[in-house]
Amino acid sequence: MTRSARVIVESASSPVRTRVAMPCGGVAGFSAPSPDREASEDALLVLDLPDSRAVFAVADGLGGLPGGRDAARLAVTCLADAVETGAAGGQTLRGAILDGFEAANAAILRTATGAATTLAVAALEAGTIRSFHVGDSEVLLVGQRGRLRMRTVAHSPTGFAVEAGFLEDDSALAHNERHIVSNVVGSRDMRIDIGSPTPLNPFDTVLLGSDGLMDNLRVEEIIACVCTGPLGHAVDAAASAASLRMTIREPGQPSKPDDLTVLAFRCRPGREFTA
Repeated sequence: MTRSARVIVESASSPVRTRVAMPCGGVAGFSAPSPDREASEDALLVLDLPDSRAVFAVADGLGGLPGGRDAARLAVTCLADAVETGAAGGQTLRGAILDGFEAANAAILRTATGAATTLAVAALEAGTIRSFHVGDSEVLLVGQRGRLRMRTVAHSPTGFAVEAGFLEDDSALAHNERHIVSNVVGSRDMRIDIGSPTPLNPFDTVLLGSDGLMDNLRVEEIIACVCTGPLGHAVDAAASAASLRMTIREPGQPSKPDDLTVLAFRCRPGREFTA
């Protein structure tokens, strides 16, 4: 059996770009600290597994303290360890990912610092994509011509209000409770939200983002970036647009300085990934 390949980016002190070529597509990532921080509290994971399977993850440490960086790092590391161990032992990918969430939760609780993190995961298997998430980092699936095929619901008062139809997306971006997260890794009450497997079409794009992305760009703006061309260019366009919003405030536009992480996979069977 071919060994898995693991890429982790965490505690970035300057912008970091990630490019990974896979047999069934390509991955592009970007991670940078908030303009008002020396190091990011986000982390990302790309785990390329045998049999055209893969796991992608974004974690966003909470609290603006060093404990947030540790929590994000623990989340992606525990997830990667559990999935690699499970894959080697014949465990289902779903089961291994859930074990990874539980291991991360236990590891963060053992630190006894009050640290916590979000964790958004997309699992690629048998030509489908499936989301697993805790917190307000999100997973989107964008089809050709910019059709939004799937979006996770942020675990926050504003996220649930938007999903229920009580709040519009624009109002949620400006809401004074936008920063509140109601479900985290590092809690005895952690709840894992599991999506249904969704078939992937050629050139579909799976995108994961921390709230540095989701709080600064509207979903339609993110989709417009996804559709700008090659995957690396699309990720850089989304990151640049979100970073600009953080530093230049304009009336009627969202603007929230925060750590920024974007990770995307594009399904391109039989074609070499290019940035």
